[in-house]
Amino acid sequence: MADQNNNSAQASEADKAYWQANVRLIIISLVIWALVSFGFGILLRPMLSGIAVGGTDLGFWFAQQGSILVFLGLIFFYAWRMNKLDREFGVEE
Repeated sequence: MADQNNNSAQASEADKAYWQANVRLIIISLVIWALVSFGFGILLRPMLSGIAVGGTDLGFWFAQQGSILVFLGLIFFYAWRMNKLDREFGVEE
């Protein structure tokens, strides 16, 4: 009986560590996305207006295309990192 409780406690700790790593990854991804889309595209746009990219200023580029490209990159990064995390914790598909 004590062995079952010990195994259950170890599984619970592993589950908690897995979800902490997952939530940390989500928070980091959201902060990066917010910084790029809201920060570079809106708040920092006047500072980025002097830098030309593809015939337009960098702030406009981030607002129109850059944030979308970063978001797509974050999706692929998240999928890659979660697959790695799943393997580390033995919960891969």
